[in-house]
Amino acid sequence: MSEFEVGDRLPELRVTPDAGLTKRYAEASGDMNPIHIDEQFAKSVGLPGCILHGLWSMAQVARAHSALADGDPRALRRLRVQFRGMGLPEQEIVVSSTVTEADAGRIVTATEAAQGPNKIIRNAQAEVALG
Repeated sequence: MSEFEVGDRLPELRVTPDAGLTKRYAEASGDMNPIHIDEQFAKSVGLPGCILHGLWSMAQVARAHSALADGDPRALRRLRVQFRGMGLPEQEIVVSSTVTEADAGRIVTATEAAQGPNKIIRNAQAEVALG
């Protein structure tokens, strides 16, 4: 029997990316798209400024779920997300999840990541092995 039941809300993950995150992530990931690292360029193409990398935002969803297994990323068996909004540095991201399936040793969640009313990840689903 799982310690979770269908309908349970998991603890939220709250993280605020700092102003330099997009440059550090660009260097680490090799994604040097100027919308992530050049404020002037980002504004010239109609963005409010540099935007977060979608994969960094997805990693926060993964992080929220690996926390259920004492931080062990191997517990995350499956992760599916839809990128739906642009994330911005220096604004808090809240990852929230609700259990949709609970069996012995595993749960499945419906998850979203949002910055205020802006849902940057929606319709996400994660499967986590427990214990």
